[in-house]
Amino acid sequence: MRGILKLLVSITVILALSLALIPAGLAQTELIKGGQYNLSDYQKLTGTKITKFSEAPMLTDLVKQGKLPPVEKRLPEDPLVVIPFEEIGQYGGTLRGEAHLGMGDKTGWWRMSHEPLVYWDVTHKKIHPNIARAWKVSDNGKTFTFYLRKGLKWSDGQPFTADDIMFYYEDVLLNKELTPTFPSWLVMKGKPVTVEKVDDYTVRFKFQDPYGYFVARVAEGQDLYAPKHYLKQFHPKYTAKEKLEELAKKEGFTYWYQLYAQKADWALNPELPEMSAFKTTNLLTSNYHIAERNPYYFKIDPAGNQLPYIDRVRRELVSNIELIVMKIMAGEIDFQLRHIWSLYDNYPLFMENRTKGDYRIIKYIGSITSTGAIYINQNVKDPVLRSLFQNKMFRRALSLGINRNDINQLVLAGLGDVGQGLLSKLHSAYVESVDKAYTEYDPVKANRILDSLGLTKRDKDGYRLRPDGKTLTITIDASTHHTPSIDIMHLVTRYWKDLGIKAEVKVMERSLFETRHPANEHEMHTFTTSFGADGYSGDRSPNTRWCPLWYNWLNTGGKTGEEPPKEVKRLWQLMNEEFFSTTSDAKRIAILKEAMRLHADNLWIIGTAGVTWMMGIARNNLRNVPDAGFTWHPASPGVFRPEQFFFKK
Repeated sequence: MRGILKLLVSITVILALSLALIPAGLAQTELIKGGQYNLSDYQKLTGTKITKFSEAPMLTDLVKQGKLPPVEKRLPEDPLVVIPFEEIGQYGGTLRGEAHLGMGDKTGWWRMSHEPLVYWDVTHKKIHPNIARAWKVSDNGKTFTFYLRKGLKWSDGQPFTADDIMFYYEDVLLNKELTPTFPSWLVMKGKPVTVEKVDDYTVRFKFQDPYGYFVARVAEGQDLYAPKHYLKQFHPKYTAKEKLEELAKKEGFTYWYQLYAQKADWALNPELPEMSAFKTTNLLTSNYHIAERNPYYFKIDPAGNQLPYIDRVRRELVSNIELIVMKIMAGEIDFQLRHIWSLYDNYPLFMENRTKGDYRIIKYIGSITSTGAIYINQNVKDPVLRSLFQNKMFRRALSLGINRNDINQLVLAGLGDVGQGLLSKLHSAYVESVDKAYTEYDPVKANRILDSLGLTKRDKDGYRLRPDGKTLTITIDASTHHTPSIDIMHLVTRYWKDLGIKAEVKVMERSLFETRHPANEHEMHTFTTSFGADGYSGDRSPNTRWCPLWYNWLNTGGKTGEEPPKEVKRLWQLMNEEFFSTTSDAKRIAILKEAMRLHADNLWIIGTAGVTWMMGIARNNLRNVPDAGFTWHPASPGVFRPEQFFFKK
C-alpha cells in the first residue's frame, strides 16, 4: 500500500506533462480492470475486433417502436470500452442506493454519475480518456488540447461538441451574474485560463504559467461543459432578457440568472440533458430519486454491449443516517458508500448482520485523515473571539485539551490513528512528528496556557470570562449528514469544559451548514479533513471553513475580503500555485511538507483521529463492484464505473 502511494505523485506528473498525444494509454501491455479505452485502441491492444453492438432489451423495444434509432447510430464513432472489474454483465434490474438526505446531499449523486473530459481509474495510477478521446500538453505545461469523441450525444440525442464547452466557458463562467467569482481551480498564479475552440471536436485550454497538474484535476471530475442547445433558451445572449425576466417571474424568481440556475441543475430540472449513464427523471426531493439508463451513453463492454447494464437507479430520500444503517442491515439497499464510510462504531454491527442483509463489506483506501476536525474561523465576526482565535497559543491550548485516544475508542471503535490529520500516514510526504504536534492530552498545560493569556477570571459556573467580561462561549457548527463528527464534538465540549470553556455543538441540515461558512456566519465548524490520493487537500489550503474573508482576498486578488497574514499567504502560494504548477515529483513532496509544517505550527484546523480505510457495502449479487482501490472526493464512486455494475442472476 505504501509503495502504491509513493508512486502516485510521480505517475500523475508523467501523465499530466507528457507532450505526446495521449489516446488511451497505449504504452501499457495489459488492460486494467475498470480501465477505459477508445475502441480503436482496444482493438490494437487486444487484436480483438468488435463489429457488432448490443443493447438492453428495454431499448430494443423502443427501437422496434420507432422511438429510438438503432444502437449503432446512438453510439459515437469511437465508443469507449470499459473493462469490467469481474466479468461481462447482464442487463436489467433496479439499483437501490445510494440512499440520500435531500437537497443538501446533491454532491452524492454527482460524484457517482459525473463524466469528466478524462477520468482517473480506481487505483489513481492512470488517467483514461472519457468524453475526450485524447489530449495533448504543450508549451511547457501551459497549453492543454482535448480532442473530443466524434458522434457523442446528450441524453436527448443532440450532438455533444466543442460548443458545449465554449458555452460553459464564455456564457457561464465569464458571466458575472452567473459566476461572480471565477473558479479558483482554473486560475494559475492569479491569471485565469482562456479557452479556444479549434474545431467542432477540439478545444484548447491556455494558461499564462505552467499548470503541471491541470489534466489530473480535470480527471477528478471538474465541470467543464453544459448542454448549450438546451440552456441557451434561458440565457440573455440568445434570448431577449425581457422575455427571460418575465419567464423568471412566472416561475417564482426575481432575476433571469436564478431561472437559469434552476434550469441548469439536474436536481431541480429533470428535463436537463445529461451525459451520464443514468438520466435523472424526477426531482431530488422526491421520496425516491429515479435515474434511468441513458440510451445515448457512449460506453460499451468488451463484448460490444452498450452500458449501463442496470436499467435504473432508485435512491431513497431518508431523514437521517441511522435509517440508512437500518435499511442496509435489513437488505433494503444494494450499494452504499456515502454516509457510512466513516461509521466505524457501526462496523461490528454491519459485520454481524451481513447474512441477514445479504451484503458484503468492502474496505477502500480512504482520503479522510481526521474524522472530526475543528475548523477555527480566523475571521469570526465577534471581535473578542477573533482576537482569541487568531492567537495560536489559544489554539494550541484547545488542541492539548482534547483526549484523542478517548475519541478513537468511543467513536472510531479503536480503528483510528490520533493526530492532526495533516496528511495520510501512507503518503511519502508524511512526517509523524509534524502530524503529532500538540496532540498529547495535557489539560494541565492547556489550562496554564489559557491563564497566561489573561483568561483567569471565571463565572459562577466555573467558565472563563472573556476580556469583555462575558462567559467564554464557543459554538461549533455541525451537519446532520456526518454523525461521527457530531459525536466527536460532543466529546470535545466535555474536554473543553475542563479548560473552563463553554462549547456548544450547533447541529443543522447540510444545506444550511454549507451556506454559513462562505457567509462568515460561523465561529467554529466541524467536518472531516480529506486529501486526494496524491496528497492535495482543499481543506488544508485557505478556504471558507476556517478563513472566509482571507480566502476571498486571496481568491480575488485582493478585490474582496481581508488581507491575510504572511503565513496564510505562503500557504495559499504552496497549495494553490506551486503544488499545481510544478513538474517535479520531489518539489511537490517538499511543498506538501512545508504546508504541513505551517499547519502544525499554527493549528488553524485541529484534527482528532482518523482511519486509513473507508467502508462501503454491496449486495452479494451486485457484481463488478471493485473490492479494492482508492476513494476520494470528488472522484468516488464514479471511478468505480457504476455503469458496469450488474445483478448476477
